[in-house]
Amino acid sequence: MEARAIARYLRCSPRKMRLVVDMIRNKTAAEALTLLRLSPKRAARYAEKVLRSALANLAHKQDDVPVDPAQVVITQAFVDPGPMFKRILPAPMGRAYWIRRRTNHLTIVVQTTEDVSVAKRS
Repeated sequence: MEARAIARYLRCSPRKMRLVVDMIRNKTAAEALTLLRLSPKRAARYAEKVLRSALANLAHKQDDVPVDPAQVVITQAFVDPGPMFKRILPAPMGRAYWIRRRTNHLTIVVQTTEDVSVAKRS
């Protein structure tokens, strides 16, 4: 069975979030949660929250049966850019510097290991 979780408009640049997401892609959920908990990056907190939401969505799809994170694999994890907040910073000689505060949309798809092994065989 497969479940997904999406977090939109996260206040972190997509480039920084992709560094974190690349760490956890194709790992088990238990392993990914450990990596995210120990990571010093701020983006890891957002990714951990979305991963926990995906696990909760998977449990809900299975009629609220608790899910063992060791039996769940992250099949897809990707980051899309969101809208930018644009600000102007005064600069010397009457100029203005543009500040672009970037946002992103994070999507994580998880699947149980039994379904992953069946999909690989066919």
